[in-house]
Amino acid sequence: MSRSLVHLREAEPGDAARLAGLWSDVLRRGDADDQHADMTRIIGRAGADPDQCIVVAEYDGAVAGAVHLRLTTVTPLNLDLSVQVMSPTVLPDYRRHGVGRALMEAAVTWAEERGAGHVMTAATAGSRDANRFLARLALGPRATLRMAPTTAVRAKLAARRTPAARAPGRQLTQVLAVRRSLRRSEAQTTR
Repeated sequence: MSRSLVHLREAEPGDAARLAGLWSDVLRRGDADDQHADMTRIIGRAGADPDQCIVVAEYDGAVAGAVHLRLTTVTPLNLDLSVQVMSPTVLPDYRRHGVGRALMEAAVTWAEERGAGHVMTAATAGSRDANRFLARLALGPRATLRMAPTTAVRAKLAARRTPAARAPGRQLTQVLAVRRSLRRSEAQTTR
């Protein structure tokens, strides 16, 4: 009988530096001190909110991965309970040691304890290994989450609006086409 070297526990304030390093690519941009401060706040909020939890996975005593869990609805319009499994991450040295599976088992157990009928997560589109791992656990694609800076979307909206404003003759062309079509219709009915 083999003994698992993976141990799961809730995050503590002392984990902020390690978790900031683990999740540096998904945290708000900034220097290491800003990310550490953000992670300290995130851990504090999760510890105070019964609908949130950060699970830390240790492998043979070292932090190997973590996941943020949040109880919510599937969407603001679909009120079925769901657990968002945010950023299930395993450090490269600990992959293929059961750490990811243990984190996902913790997420499913937490969802069952809270009566959530769904578990949802996201993985970066370019992360082939993460997407394959999640697909093997029956997590299929339901939507595409797209994101851009507000200023970029504003610029694109403004750019799409200006071609029509720059081409006032286009409206006249459409009016003339409709008139020609009506004349053809009248001519065919009078025959």
